[in-house]
Amino acid sequence: MVFASTVFLFLFLPLSLLLYYNPLCRSRGYRNAVLLAVSLVFYAWGEPVFVGLMLFSILWNYVCGLRIAAHEEKRARKAWLTAAIAFDLVLMFTFKYLAFTFENIGLLLGSANFPSLHIELPVGISFFTFQIMSYVFDVYYRKAEAQRSIFRLALYISMFPQLIAGPIVRYGTVADEIERRRENLPDFSRGVTRTVCGLAKKVLLANYVALIADNIFALVGTELAVTTAWLGAVAYSFQVYFDFSGYSDMAIGMGLMFGFHFEENFNYSFTCDSITDFWRRQHISLSKWFRDYVYIPLGGSRVSKPRWVWNLFVVWLLTGIWHGANWTFWLWGLYYFVLLVFEKFTGFPNQLTGAARPLRHVYALALTAVGMVIFRAESLPHTARYIANLFGVGASGWTDNVFPYYVANGKWVLLACAVFSLPVLPWLRDLFETGRLSRCRGAVVCYDLARSAAMLSLLAVCVAVCAKSAYNPFIYYHF
Repeated sequence: MVFASTVFLFLFLPLSLLLYYNPLCRSRGYRNAVLLAVSLVFYAWGEPVFVGLMLFSILWNYVCGLRIAAHEEKRARKAWLTAAIAFDLVLMFTFKYLAFTFENIGLLLGSANFPSLHIELPVGISFFTFQIMSYVFDVYYRKAEAQRSIFRLALYISMFPQLIAGPIVRYGTVADEIERRRENLPDFSRGVTRTVCGLAKKVLLANYVALIADNIFALVGTELAVTTAWLGAVAYSFQVYFDFSGYSDMAIGMGLMFGFHFEENFNYSFTCDSITDFWRRQHISLSKWFRDYVYIPLGGSRVSKPRWVWNLFVVWLLTGIWHGANWTFWLWGLYYFVLLVFEKFTGFPNQLTGAARPLRHVYALALTAVGMVIFRAESLPHTARYIANLFGVGASGWTDNVFPYYVANGKWVLLACAVFSLPVLPWLRDLFETGRLSRCRGAVVCYDLARSAAMLSLLAVCVAVCAKSAYNPFIYYHF
């Protein structure tokens, strides 16, 4: 089940809220039980067979967490940590990478008879596995106490707002709220607003630019014009951002509706002025996960420069591998490794100051667009051909008939993407709250009414689009 569907919006979510806020029973145990039950139903909606897999993973890590907490001796603690992490990695490798491994062994051996595998990928396995691993790591490093209730641990892992596509919620950020959260109307109201805005990002922006990106990337193999190739890269960049940040907004919003406060996952990524800055803003929960559980344990930056480069190489190789079983994802991770090392050693683009300062943004956005091409391409040859077209190598020319067609038909959506990728709404909100209008009671009432009307109208448009359109891809759904 996906958030941007009429089944979810009109059946699953309202029914879950009605059960959760049952006036006849308001105990924490009841509400946790309801949230756990609906979360398991949510996950089982399309793939019921994999619920058992997730529950077994929870059980194994629950036992390992208790055993880690029960021992004071470092060797015993590390043994149980190893048992937990090894199980999690083997599980993820089996379902996500084993078929890919067999395929490449067959190619390496040049054998057409080498056995191939087709293994169904459990939805969200990378996300819930990383959450479970973060719990075990935090117990091992004594950043959190082991959860004594398997039901509360299962709730943390399976909570449906963030289950299948993040953000990766760290156990320490919600451990207290699992037992002692306080639901309230202001949080619920903010959650509804955040959810509607996230839905709008997804169905009104991401889905439309996805059509442009899909059609242009499908042309690779023929000769693309330079402008068309860049339009495809820009459209896909917008698709990834609004698709994933929209989903994260909905997850955070629905978390608020149930009393949970998840951390932000995006911070206007396209306002970056370097690749380093981009990764401070993009997919923040994943970046923090690798920082805390891979980069820092390896020594971080408090080591010699060669060792630091190695640490960064490991982090970005693993980041690429995490995203999928395709050589393009590995190349994508190494691409950002090279750029980050380049910025660290040269200090570029911080040297661009004064009138040249806007070039920092041009530099960062151009390189992230190239990175999106690597991320989107189906194969390494596909990647090479598309990037060559971006820079005029093998291109049909500067422009062609495809470019003006998509610009003419998609100009308003592309313009909206450009506007809303900037912090326009927070700026307007801050302007209102700090301006004269905020001191006028009548203006405040009008503002609240206008905002409510806008949210209802936006929701109505999103629902109409969801009901009408069968095209509803979600990039991170199978990660």
